[in-house]
Amino acid sequence: MICNFFCRGPRMNSLKFTLLTDGTSDQALIRHLDWLVKRHIAQTTTIQSEWADLSSLREKPTGLVERIRRAIEFYPCDLLFVHRDAEKQDPELRHEEIAAAVDSASSLVEPAVAVVPVRMLEAWLLFDEPAIRYAAGNPKGRQSLSLPTLERVERVPDPKSLLLEALRTASGLSGRRLKNFRGRAAVRRVADYVEDFSPLLKLSAFQRLDSDIETEFRRRGWLCDSERSR
Repeated sequence: MICNFFCRGPRMNSLKFTLLTDGTSDQALIRHLDWLVKRHIAQTTTIQSEWADLSSLREKPTGLVERIRRAIEFYPCDLLFVHRDAEKQDPELRHEEIAAAVDSASSLVEPAVAVVPVRMLEAWLLFDEPAIRYAAGNPKGRQSLSLPTLERVERVPDPKSLLLEALRTASGLSGRRLKNFRGRAAVRRVADYVEDFSPLLKLSAFQRLDSDIETEFRRRGWLCDSERSR
């Protein structure tokens, strides 16, 4: 549910957040975060979002602490999201890693919220079949994509490969045209076609992200007055 009232405390006219990701393809998380932020802040607030592209820096930052510092230096914001895929790690270890890195950079970074998909970002894109078909350039296709149920997406061993294969199938292409299909570019487009991310609220990692955003907003006095009771 999107808030339609003012925020607690001083009214916010705008909120700017920056997303720091593991890799370039993970910038698609911006769409997820936009949707989540809008759940907890007044509808009248303008939201600005930026992906921290550190690839063009002459001296590439090494280590998470340095990457966080450079992200804030070049992409100043009201709120920093720090993304790390859990992959085969316990997600809690990733949360602890991000918290420790933020503490080490605390003179520059505050507040910050961790973004930790149980596997990787692609697990949060497998739930929307129409979005996958649009991203593949064949929205009226009827090919079976063999997508996992929502309850299973966090247990898929390699969601990136599964999403790429689903996009290739959804494209309806064959032969040379399929060989030339730009699968990675299509992956980045999937989130752009998702209209409603609410089904993901059934997933543990997405639930935690939503809860962490609410907690941070409450602490900052940014929370919408109509925020639902927990």
